[in-house]
Amino acid sequence: MNPSTSNLSCEYTCLMLHVEHCVATVTLNRPALRNSFNAQLISELTSVFEDLGSRSDVRVIVLAANGLGFCAGADLSWMKAMASFSYEENTADAALLAKMLSTIYLCPLPVIARVQGDAYGGGVGLAAVCDIVIASENAHFCLSEARLGLLPATISPYVIKAMGEQASRRYFITSERLSAAEAHRIGFVHLLCPPAELDQHLERTCRSLLQNGAHAVKECKRLVQDFANQPIDAKLRAESVKRIADIRGTAEAQARMKSFLEKN
Repeated sequence: MNPSTSNLSCEYTCLMLHVEHCVATVTLNRPALRNSFNAQLISELTSVFEDLGSRSDVRVIVLAANGLGFCAGADLSWMKAMASFSYEENTADAALLAKMLSTIYLCPLPVIARVQGDAYGGGVGLAAVCDIVIASENAHFCLSEARLGLLPATISPYVIKAMGEQASRRYFITSERLSAAEAHRIGFVHLLCPPAELDQHLERTCRSLLQNGAHAVKECKRLVQDFANQPIDAKLRAESVKRIADIRGTAEAQARMKSFLEKN
């Protein structure tokens, strides 16, 4: 991998951050509670991703987890507290989760989910906001909200995009537990591998991303977000023309195209 200008390791209350060779690894670190969400974890994830998105020495972010589970959704103690919330308190609480998910989804850098274990409820949403999902064959996914009389409402925009409308319709209303193999079949998981090969596939994917132009990768990610589900009309065609013209004039594109042409 390309050398980084700086390395960093630090530990927060609910997660750990390690930056090396242009790759930042954000690790959920509540293993005894299957890395379930509480207000502190949501706050830390929001803050860390806001910071990483603006760093010049980071080009790829890996979202990982310690312990057996990737993320079990809402923490039980947090859920008990929410049971007595007023409507206004529930709205404010849900808004913080929505902000965290949006911050990760809109992060300009590519984000890879390293799913080593089960993801439930909000944990499925956490995987859905990532650009690439690499999962162990042992992992399972479950949108369990309906079992509790709830909705996967806050995560739904991202899960529906990642899983597709028909699959989302089924798994939202049944709360069935689906295997990583099934999640891979329906396109929610991009790379499926034995547990022992998880880091090998992660390393390969990071290396592939780092071989590309840093600015081009950011613009490719933004291109999909902006163009998805848009009508292919004159306005969209004009915007596509503008974007390719804009990037062709960048120093990165000029240098990379020159290098490529000189080799061929």
